[in-house]
Amino acid sequence: MTDPMVALSMLGLFILMVFLGFPIAFTLMAMGLGFGYYAYFDERRMWREHLRLPEDASWWDQASTWIDGWLNNRVFDLFINQSFTVMSNEVLTAVPLFLFMGYIVERANIVDRLFSTLNIASRRVPGSMGVAALITCALFATATGIVGAVVTLMGLLALPAMLKARYDSSFAAGIICAGGTLGILIPPSIMLIVYAAASNVSIVRLYSGALLPGLVLVGLYLAYVTGRAILQPSVAPRPRDEDIPDVPGLELLRMIATSFLPLALLILAVLGSILFGLATPTEAASIGALGGILLAFLYRSMSWGRLRESVYLTARTTAMVCWLFIGSYIFSSVFSYLGGEQVISEFVKGLDLSPVMFLIMAQLIIFLLGWPLEWSEIIIIFVPIFLPLLPHFGIDPLFFGVLVALNLQTSFLTPPMAMSAYYLKGIAPPEVRLTQIFAGCMPFLFCVILAMVLMYLAPGIVFYLPEMIYGS
Repeated sequence: MTDPMVALSMLGLFILMVFLGFPIAFTLMAMGLGFGYYAYFDERRMWREHLRLPEDASWWDQASTWIDGWLNNRVFDLFINQSFTVMSNEVLTAVPLFLFMGYIVERANIVDRLFSTLNIASRRVPGSMGVAALITCALFATATGIVGAVVTLMGLLALPAMLKARYDSSFAAGIICAGGTLGILIPPSIMLIVYAAASNVSIVRLYSGALLPGLVLVGLYLAYVTGRAILQPSVAPRPRDEDIPDVPGLELLRMIATSFLPLALLILAVLGSILFGLATPTEAASIGALGGILLAFLYRSMSWGRLRESVYLTARTTAMVCWLFIGSYIFSSVFSYLGGEQVISEFVKGLDLSPVMFLIMAQLIIFLLGWPLEWSEIIIIFVPIFLPLLPHFGIDPLFFGVLVALNLQTSFLTPPMAMSAYYLKGIAPPEVRLTQIFAGCMPFLFCVILAMVLMYLAPGIVFYLPEMIYGS
């Protein structure tokens, strides 16, 4: 077998291991080290010291130099260097801080007040509970960026309220699942930080580029919810007094001031300081983490147990991301050294695709990968395969990154591995079946596809803010 054939078999074996359920980070490292040992095997270098030993050397010297020779392979140097590179990456430093901010906000009991307030404020809008749930999801997802946390918490809070108000269970479940996934697209998004680290795109420009597409997707979701409530009132009946109480104007303003404004100001402070160059993403994430702690104290929901749990979850998730990066860097370095990247590049270039056709092909592959894999694995492992091809097709990696972030919304909504649906099913009432949740997600899936089509037709949706703020 030639080296490129070994590289392609390496990729195929990895995909097989993923489907068999092996831990992805450690599978990447094991395969990178295993195939890397073959790729960097240099007999003269490895046993040079052993061959230089005199014939009367002791058995200990012979055994120790022989073992040292087995370990004297450059793949181990690669492993150490890549581990140091990941751990010292300044972009990734923002990941634990944003995660900590999200976990603190999640435990600050802000969401129940926010949903109640928005529910009352939008009671005269068609599908008012759905609209309130979507806006709450968007704000909460922006503050946390953790899909499972948003879907679970909103499923416990909003789903029973909508079912009690006689909402169609499939319609209500789709709203929560779709709204909960917005955190990986709308800045400050953990996913965009990971993409920036993998692609060397400026995280500041990436955040500004993703903001308008995120708002467009929220707008499409809201248009679908209100439109369907108007055309099919049975799925979202108008609220009764026992569902949503009538609150005087001054009391409603006080509720908005104490529930909506604090979280909105926290998000604006973090995002604004990044976009306008007042702070680096890491510094802004520090501000967000401190703001989350202050909010938790103001709402009297901070306790030692919640703080300890937030720190533990932050450390666990950060470790997962870091080990994925280390494994991916080793795997991709060996894959490229064996010539696998060049084979794929020449194959794609040989197809003579137009830029739009290449984008469609890449997004279709990422869409299919979203069935068995999570977004972190797709961004860290498979997206870098496409990145070297972007200059050939004249595609801006910023545009490609935002398109990928939009596409990965579908991985949480598409059966059979629609994680949002499974998160919601885990806490939903027994009468809400998984098939109903899947059916409720489908219209929102079409909204995502429509948003992607709009980005293809009008790339200015992505480039307008970066060019306005930072120039071309």
